[in-house]
Amino acid sequence: MLSVVIVGGLHADARKAAVERLLADVPGSVVLHHDLATAAAGTVVRTIRDASGILAAGEAPLVNDCACCALREDLVPELRRLADDGRTRLAVVELWDSVEPKAMAEVVTAGGLTVTGVITAVDPALVLPYLGNGDDLAERGLAAAATDQRTVADTFARQLEYAPVLAVADSEAADDEDRELLAQLHPTARQVPIGAGEPMGGQADARASARSPLAAAALAGFDVEAAAAAQHPACALLPTEADAHGVSTLVWHRCRPFHPERLYEALEDITCAAARSRGRFWLADKPDVLLHWDAAGGALCVESAGPWLASLPDAAWEMVPPVRRAAAAMDWHPEHGDCCQHLVFTSPALDRDGLERLLEHCLLTDAEYAAGRDAWKRLPPAFDTLLEV
Repeated sequence: MLSVVIVGGLHADARKAAVERLLADVPGSVVLHHDLATAAAGTVVRTIRDASGILAAGEAPLVNDCACCALREDLVPELRRLADDGRTRLAVVELWDSVEPKAMAEVVTAGGLTVTGVITAVDPALVLPYLGNGDDLAERGLAAAATDQRTVADTFARQLEYAPVLAVADSEAADDEDRELLAQLHPTARQVPIGAGEPMGGQADARASARSPLAAAALAGFDVEAAAAAQHPACALLPTEADAHGVSTLVWHRCRPFHPERLYEALEDITCAAARSRGRFWLADKPDVLLHWDAAGGALCVESAGPWLASLPDAAWEMVPPVRRAAAAMDWHPEHGDCCQHLVFTSPALDRDGLERLLEHCLLTDAEYAAGRDAWKRLPPAFDTLLEV
């Protein structure tokens, strides 16, 4: 059976090194890559290669003027051909720079193929510069479609946080602060040095021959539903409190809603306080709506993630995934259920005390809170423009 590992990341040198390592370590492996840089000419260039060189090449036309859509359409048929051929044990899908692994893992799984690993390759010295880069992908020639409005920072953050395995380059430019920042941003990830282990030879089965840590990680198994749940704002596996080597993570959890105007006025200061912040939050004028907070590179994205469980009728709970119910149970409050603030801020030189004071200032006062939900809903809807209400 064909195993598929997805290797992505904006750190191109680290990604290519990780791919070469897998080719060297796993007999019967090939690399499938779609180059989206040719999208302006109306096509995506596909190559399939093994350790000896290119085995096949071709082009796929754009779909709806979208290079990433063309990749989705072309990827599964190519992988099925490799599976049907029977000679390939491991297909390494090397994603183009700005392609996010979540979408591709879900496409491959939905196509009936087995994803055994998702890996993001990282150079620790580049983590902070990329998290701080608010440039649009289009400005850097990295957009996957004409309508692609993502930034370098938010794309890199999602690539980093989705993958359960990080292939870490041996960077002479990286220091303890860089490595600590990487560890705090994704504390549950398995970090694997790209250069660790010895390459294998012969024709042994891929799983048995994977002696290097990176190859073993590529074949360890991957649960696409669990990975999606770990990123959903209602039940995300967020970083935990930490403070080491000049890097801090503040976990801010409160059971009182934000005043919409005070929070809106403070957005710039809160967003710029940390290299990365994310989580879920509760606005007083929209008390039934779970809101998603996602900030990197000095830019903030807020969006509705549906209702809080406390706002759903009991009969609807059976339709909610168990992981969501479990996450809600951990935050459950006898008065307002799972409605809460759960925001996480990670950064070097984080002003924890100043940030906490600013966040506390944005909460409802005792008098405002006591006025009740009907009064909250009459507060000025400061976030309607951001939420496109």
